[in-house]
Amino acid sequence: MVTQNSEQRDSFSAIADPTRRDILDLLRGGEMRAGDIAARFPVSRPAIAKHVRVLREAGLVRERREARARLYSLDPSGLKQVDRWLQPYRLYWAARLTGLKQAVEAEHRKSKSSGEGDTP
Repeated sequence: MVTQNSEQRDSFSAIADPTRRDILDLLRGGEMRAGDIAARFPVSRPAIAKHVRVLREAGLVRERREARARLYSLDPSGLKQVDRWLQPYRLYWAARLTGLKQAVEAEHRKSKSSGEGDTP
């Protein structure tokens, strides 16, 4: 049986939800007040607060208090587990794309040398 450490499971669980991914996308633009985040979504403020809490607990979002306001920002260090998991797939796709590029270039050279594509 394959097991994941709790940090990885939390990160993956947190980003599994599309609303939470949208919140992370918003925070890429910079720090935001809780109310400003909530205003961007058609669900209740408490629902967004719960999503933000899940992201914070997974280490993907930082919370800072300024007077009575709560400000949230992206914590990219929380995505390290996801990044490590993705690395072998990046290598896989890079190799596949390189192979595709070589095949297309070889086909292009072949068609050029056989006169295909020449215009009178």
